[in-house]
Amino acid sequence: MEEPDEIEELINEITFRKSNSKDYQNMRASEISKEFKEIMRYEQEAFKRIEEFEKTQQNSELIEYARILCSNTIAREISDIQEVYLKKIDEEYLDSK
Repeated sequence: MEEPDEIEELINEITFRKSNSKDYQNMRASEISKEFKEIMRYEQEAFKRIEEFEKTQQNSELIEYARILCSNTIAREISDIQEVYLKKIDEEYLDSK
């Protein structure tokens, strides 16, 4: 009974990750770049955890839900940042030359 709690914990972590959003509009491109790296690292770690759950646990529906949630949440977060990041690169590097 303890194992599904780990999956549920990951699901909650992914779900509430977005509430930690930052004001990317007021960040420099280099700071946003660091945020991108952090998000991608988080995504890799989350998928590694999900893969471990697939090997050790029986609740395939909950594992699949975690996989889909992670994919969609991270993709949405990256998309939100990407638009601001590209504008910042344009402002800070391309327009200034």
